[in-house]
Amino acid sequence: MSKPTGPIPPQFAEQEQLTIGGRTAEQWVEAAGDTPLFVYDVGSIGDRLARLRAALPDIVDIHYAVKANPWEPLLAQVAPLVGGLDVASAGEMVKALAVKPAQHISFAGPGKRDNELEAAIRAGVTLNAESVGEVDRALRIGKRLGLAPQIAIRVNPDFELRGSGMKMGGRASPFGIDVASVPGLVRKLTDAGAQWRGFHIFAGSQSLDTAAIIETQAATVDLAARLAGEAGAVPPLVNLGGGFGIPYFHGDTPVDIAAIGTALAEKLADMPVNLSGSRFAIELGRWIVGEAGVYLTRIVDIKTSGEESFWVVDGGLNHQLAASGNFGTVVRRNYPIAVADRLDHLADVETSVVGPLCTPLDRLGDRVVLPKAEVGDLIAIFCAGAYGASASPSGFLGHPAAREILANAKNS
Repeated sequence: MSKPTGPIPPQFAEQEQLTIGGRTAEQWVEAAGDTPLFVYDVGSIGDRLARLRAALPDIVDIHYAVKANPWEPLLAQVAPLVGGLDVASAGEMVKALAVKPAQHISFAGPGKRDNELEAAIRAGVTLNAESVGEVDRALRIGKRLGLAPQIAIRVNPDFELRGSGMKMGGRASPFGIDVASVPGLVRKLTDAGAQWRGFHIFAGSQSLDTAAIIETQAATVDLAARLAGEAGAVPPLVNLGGGFGIPYFHGDTPVDIAAIGTALAEKLADMPVNLSGSRFAIELGRWIVGEAGVYLTRIVDIKTSGEESFWVVDGGLNHQLAASGNFGTVVRRNYPIAVADRLDHLADVETSVVGPLCTPLDRLGDRVVLPKAEVGDLIAIFCAGAYGASASPSGFLGHPAAREILANAKNS
């Protein structure tokens, strides 16, 4: 029995053949030199961010979570469009510092080593502290260097984001500091001479439930106000986290950005006194870049086994682990997928699109129905702009890394 695929992002749908930034898929492959290839449409990223900026109150900044896609040429395009960059490793921090001043960069993630803490303190990057022990180490390092560390406290909230793909709150967690310990830790930081930069409160990710996002943002504002009151200090910045999902699978619908912005504006219009003077941020990764990316891979063989058809392509889970269903997905479902030059053709062939790796896990389309194709045709996997190349085991079995290229890039 065939299985449905997710919706093609609107900027690519309703085409006879796939075009990205005015070029066909084959033209992008020619420009890049070969397949497999990721193409990132910078123009659609800019349009998306402009729409979000218009929906949000002025007091709320937009931050980009670099882990979603840290490729340097893409990061250089995104950085001027957002107010801040949030990194999750020293490697990402180096990339961020190349395109954004340190005062607009924050560094989250458990397990920061002393040399990473020192690099952030020397650069003036804000540390989102994940534990009391990390705070103690940062203070000692700052004292040794004669520098005041910039430290925000990542709070492990006592609630979760309903409907999120990965829940980051409401439970014991390696991420963040439990609510009860936060006020005392704020006082410890300020007494030690550190520069307290505020709260980072992240309850979950990949939610398509608009009402749940609105509810969680309101709860996050209330939690930040309560903690600020108990600490006796106003946070310079409250990072509200993100959680905005994108439609990957059949039946998924996009979140309502206008509704989220309206609700957040209403919440912040009646600002709690404990947050008077605070700024806010929303930290997003896949929502910004996910739907802008397309993964192009070429059919190298078509075969029949038993009564099933298999299209074997030159790229697979080594580049697109998430699309193969092996990146935290409980039930394997199909990403949006198409024959690149036949988007408008009748889909009447049931097949599985499989990669070149020697594992049955390497399946990019499971019993999908597509237009008839031939060896040499290009297959497009959509929603490939986030957690693609950098989140996949590119070294597995020694196949070449995927190429990457920008469409609609400025100054390129």
